[in-house]
Amino acid sequence: MPQEIERKFLVEGEYKRQAYAKSRIRQGYICSRRGRTVRVRIRDGEGFLTIKGATDSKGMSRYEWEKALPLEEAEALMALCEPGMIDKTRYLVAAGKHVFEVDEFYGENEGLVVAEVELAGEDEPFERPAFLGKEVTGDARYYNSQLMKCPYKSWAHAASKEAGSGK
Repeated sequence: MPQEIERKFLVEGEYKRQAYAKSRIRQGYICSRRGRTVRVRIRDGEGFLTIKGATDSKGMSRYEWEKALPLEEAEALMALCEPGMIDKTRYLVAAGKHVFEVDEFYGENEGLVVAEVELAGEDEPFERPAFLGKEVTGDARYYNSQLMKCPYKSWAHAASKEAGSGK
Protein backbone atom coordinates (compact mmCIF):
# COMPACT_ATOMS: atom_id res chain seq x y z
CA MET A 1 0.00 0.00 0.00
CA PRO A 2 1.42 3.43 -0.88
CA GLN A 3 2.25 5.43 2.25
CA GLU A 4 2.72 9.16 2.55
CA ILE A 5 5.04 10.27 5.36
CA GLU A 6 5.27 14.01 5.83
CA ARG A 7 5.90 16.73 8.37
CA LYS A 8 4.18 20.10 8.27
CA PHE A 9 5.35 23.52 9.50
CA LEU A 10 4.12 27.08 9.62
CA VAL A 11 6.20 29.40 7.45
CA GLU A 12 7.96 32.45 8.85
CA GLY A 13 10.16 34.38 6.50
CA GLU A 14 11.10 34.56 2.85
CA TYR A 15 10.75 31.44 0.70
CA LYS A 16 9.66 32.69 -2.75
CA ARG A 17 13.14 33.69 -3.92
CA GLN A 18 14.34 30.17 -3.09
CA ALA A 19 11.57 28.45 -5.06
CA TYR A 20 12.52 26.71 -8.29
CA ALA A 21 8.89 26.14 -9.38
CA LYS A 22 5.37 27.20 -8.50
CA SER A 23 1.87 26.15 -9.49
CA ARG A 24 -1.70 27.21 -8.82
CA ILE A 25 -3.91 24.58 -7.19
CA ARG A 26 -7.66 24.46 -6.77
CA GLN A 27 -9.15 21.51 -4.92
CA GLY A 28 -12.38 20.23 -3.46
CA TYR A 29 -13.46 17.18 -1.50
CA ILE A 30 -16.02 14.60 -2.54
CA CYS A 31 -15.60 13.07 0.93
CA SER A 32 -13.82 14.69 3.87
CA ARG A 33 -14.77 12.41 6.75
CA ARG A 34 -12.36 11.72 9.56
CA GLY A 35 -10.10 8.88 8.54
CA ARG A 36 -10.69 9.13 4.79
CA THR A 37 -10.76 11.81 2.16
CA VAL A 38 -11.45 11.79 -1.56
CA ARG A 39 -10.01 14.89 -3.17
CA VAL A 40 -10.33 16.38 -6.66
CA ARG A 41 -7.48 18.69 -7.62
CA ILE A 42 -6.79 20.87 -10.62
CA ARG A 43 -3.16 21.90 -10.82
CA ASP A 44 -1.94 24.01 -13.72
CA GLY A 45 -4.63 22.67 -16.04
CA GLU A 46 -4.28 19.00 -15.06
CA GLY A 47 -6.75 16.97 -13.02
CA PHE A 48 -6.10 14.49 -10.20
CA LEU A 49 -8.21 12.27 -7.96
CA THR A 50 -6.64 11.39 -4.60
CA ILE A 51 -7.79 9.06 -1.84
CA LYS A 52 -6.18 9.35 1.58
CA GLY A 53 -6.66 7.17 4.64
CA ALA A 54 -6.43 7.94 8.33
CA THR A 55 -3.17 9.30 9.72
CA ASP A 56 -1.21 7.39 12.31
CA SER A 57 -1.16 8.50 15.95
CA LYS A 58 1.66 11.02 15.26
CA GLY A 59 -0.15 12.54 12.26
CA MET A 60 2.83 11.79 10.00
CA SER A 61 1.94 8.71 7.97
CA ARG A 62 -1.12 7.59 6.00
CA TYR A 63 -2.28 5.70 2.94
CA GLU A 64 -2.36 7.80 -0.24
CA TRP A 65 -3.43 6.88 -3.77
CA GLU A 66 -3.52 9.35 -6.66
CA LYS A 67 -4.61 9.09 -10.29
CA ALA A 68 -4.28 11.67 -13.07
CA LEU A 69 -7.55 12.64 -14.76
CA PRO A 70 -8.38 14.55 -17.91
CA LEU A 71 -9.14 18.18 -17.04
CA GLU A 72 -12.77 17.85 -18.22
CA GLU A 73 -13.36 14.92 -15.83
CA ALA A 74 -11.76 16.79 -12.93
CA GLU A 75 -13.95 19.85 -13.63
CA ALA A 76 -17.06 17.63 -13.70
CA LEU A 77 -16.08 15.98 -10.39
CA MET A 78 -15.60 19.42 -8.80
CA ALA A 79 -19.38 19.85 -9.14
CA LEU A 80 -19.84 16.84 -6.80
CA CYS A 81 -17.60 18.26 -4.08
CA GLU A 82 -18.71 19.31 -0.62
CA PRO A 83 -19.15 23.06 -0.04
CA GLY A 84 -15.89 25.00 0.23
CA MET A 85 -12.85 25.08 -1.99
CA ILE A 86 -9.12 25.26 -1.38
CA ASP A 87 -7.24 27.76 -3.55
CA LYS A 88 -3.48 28.09 -3.17
CA THR A 89 -0.14 28.55 -4.87
CA ARG A 90 2.43 25.87 -4.18
CA TYR A 91 6.12 26.80 -4.27
CA LEU A 92 8.79 24.08 -4.46
CA VAL A 93 11.92 24.83 -2.44
CA ALA A 94 14.93 22.52 -2.32
CA ALA A 95 16.75 22.09 0.98
CA GLY A 96 19.50 19.50 1.10
CA LYS A 97 18.18 16.30 -0.48
CA HIS A 98 14.53 17.19 0.18
CA VAL A 99 11.94 19.41 -1.46
CA PHE A 100 9.60 21.50 0.67
CA GLU A 101 6.15 22.23 -0.73
CA VAL A 102 5.20 25.70 0.52
CA ASP A 103 1.49 26.46 0.18
CA GLU A 104 0.27 30.05 0.21
CA PHE A 105 -3.52 30.06 0.62
CA TYR A 106 -6.14 32.44 -0.77
CA GLY A 107 -9.79 33.20 -0.13
CA GLU A 108 -11.03 32.23 3.32
CA ASN A 109 -7.59 30.80 4.17
CA GLU A 110 -5.62 33.89 3.12
CA GLY A 111 -2.78 34.67 5.50
CA LEU A 112 -1.91 31.02 6.08
CA VAL A 113 1.36 29.69 4.67
CA VAL A 114 2.50 26.15 5.48
CA ALA A 115 5.41 23.97 4.33
CA GLU A 116 5.44 20.19 4.05
CA VAL A 117 8.32 17.82 3.48
CA GLU A 118 7.83 14.20 2.42
CA LEU A 119 10.13 11.69 4.03
CA ALA A 120 11.10 8.06 3.39
CA GLY A 121 10.68 7.27 7.10
CA GLU A 122 9.30 9.01 10.19
CA ASP A 123 12.78 9.38 11.70
CA GLU A 124 14.53 10.53 8.51
CA PRO A 125 16.65 13.63 9.18
CA PHE A 126 16.26 16.66 6.92
CA GLU A 127 17.84 20.06 6.46
CA ARG A 128 15.65 22.71 8.07
CA PRO A 129 15.33 25.87 5.92
CA ALA A 130 15.34 29.23 7.74
CA PHE A 131 11.71 29.94 6.78
CA LEU A 132 10.31 27.03 8.83
CA GLY A 133 8.42 28.05 11.93
CA LYS A 134 6.42 25.99 14.41
CA GLU A 135 5.80 22.36 13.53
CA VAL A 136 2.09 21.56 13.13
CA THR A 137 2.37 17.92 12.02
CA GLY A 138 -0.69 16.07 13.28
CA ASP A 139 -2.68 19.24 14.04
CA ALA A 140 -5.88 18.49 12.10
CA ARG A 141 -6.74 22.20 11.78
CA TYR A 142 -4.02 22.46 9.13
CA TYR A 143 -5.29 19.59 6.96
CA ASN A 144 -6.66 20.98 3.71
CA SER A 145 -9.87 18.98 4.21
CA GLN A 146 -10.37 20.82 7.52
CA LEU A 147 -9.38 24.23 6.15
CA MET A 148 -12.24 23.78 3.68
CA LYS A 149 -14.70 23.32 6.58
CA CYS A 150 -13.18 25.70 9.11
CA PRO A 151 -11.11 28.27 7.19
CA TYR A 152 -8.10 29.99 8.70
CA LYS A 153 -9.78 33.44 8.68
CA SER A 154 -12.45 32.11 11.06
CA TRP A 155 -9.84 31.04 13.64
CA ALA A 156 -9.01 34.58 14.74
CA HIS A 157 -12.71 35.38 15.04
CA ALA A 158 -13.33 32.26 17.14
CA ALA A 159 -10.30 32.98 19.37
CA SER A 160 -11.32 36.60 19.98
CA LYS A 161 -14.92 35.55 20.66
CA GLU A 162 -13.70 32.93 23.16
CA ALA A 163 -11.35 35.46 24.82
CA GLY A 164 -14.21 37.96 25.14
CA SER A 165 -16.42 35.38 26.84
CA GLY A 166 -13.82 34.71 29.55
CA LYS A 167 -13.21 31.08 28.51
